[in-house]
Amino acid sequence: MIVEADGGSRGNPGPAGYGAVVLDADTRAVLAERAEGIGVATNNVAEYQGLIAGLEAAAELGAESVRVRMDSKLVVEQMMGRWQVKHPAMKPLATRARELARAFREIDFDWIPREQNKHADRLANEAMDRQAGVEPKAAPVTAPPSWTGAQGEPTRLLLLRHGQTAMSVDRRYSGRGDVPLTEVGQAQAEAAAARVAKQVDAATPIIASPLTRTLRTAEAVAAATGGEVTTHQGLIETDFGAWEGLTFAEASAKDPHLHSSWLSDTSIPAPGGESMDAVHRRVRKARDEIIARYGGTTIVVVSHVTPIKSLLRMGLDVGPSLLFRLHLDLASLSLVEFYPDGNASVRLVNDTSHLEN
Repeated sequence: MIVEADGGSRGNPGPAGYGAVVLDADTRAVLAERAEGIGVATNNVAEYQGLIAGLEAAAELGAESVRVRMDSKLVVEQMMGRWQVKHPAMKPLATRARELARAFREIDFDWIPREQNKHADRLANEAMDRQAGVEPKAAPVTAPPSWTGAQGEPTRLLLLRHGQTAMSVDRRYSGRGDVPLTEVGQAQAEAAAARVAKQVDAATPIIASPLTRTLRTAEAVAAATGGEVTTHQGLIETDFGAWEGLTFAEASAKDPHLHSSWLSDTSIPAPGGESMDAVHRRVRKARDEIIARYGGTTIVVVSHVTPIKSLLRMGLDVGPSLLFRLHLDLASLSLVEFYPDGNASVRLVNDTSHLEN
């Protein structure tokens, strides 16, 4: 299930309230709503109250796996354990939220831009209105712009996997190792760049993983479009740790039990590396940062197989099994759109038609 929560204060501190909504992860159908005015409080206190209400509602519905989406950077970072809870008024709220979070088999916390948290924000404002004795206005009824119901201008991510390397030729685990493109890989990058140049222009952002194989591929796109390349660390490939440079068979022979477990459980990291779940969280954070900066435009993202699969997984809103069932070729193109209202649309997957000539 998905929990989206928000809180607000008209004065900070001032009259405050929270809102939370529980959604079905597959259909985004509304399963529960919670909203309440809480008197005089700060924004952060109201946001924590919204989180607690949302987690309680999800627990009442029998959820085992929960994805929490909030536009409060502070709450998300504190719940992930990266920031300390210092304010005395928030310590008991954070403790309660963590108690509720531990009861779920799996839980993720994601920061989202404010425009993607409109449902919870509306509930919080309606709660504050009721607290003030103001009857909330009914939302106008408008026809959705398409059969999907998605509204707003989407952010289009044109996803390009890097070209061939010597490691990919030998089918070796290639994560953080900084290997160059082969001559074939450079030709693949240039063919993909010519294809991309037909769809974008010099103003289109090109964002790449900082490794050489992705940078060279991105630079080919920049040469074809006249654009500029920037890098994002969050788009880097999985850290395969001790398996870096090994073939599938070699890694399996080296750590048979761990390798088998790793293939069936995305929470298990490679030895000295990272888990697929960790990659997914990292890429989700990168996606949110990219949308926050370039929302409503087309962006060329040049990355690796696992980050691209993770972005497609977000677009499809499906589980981690996609990582093992979806094939992505070298220098392939995929396309996913993310809408401000939380909807998404995958429009292209693993297109290599530009390599066939």
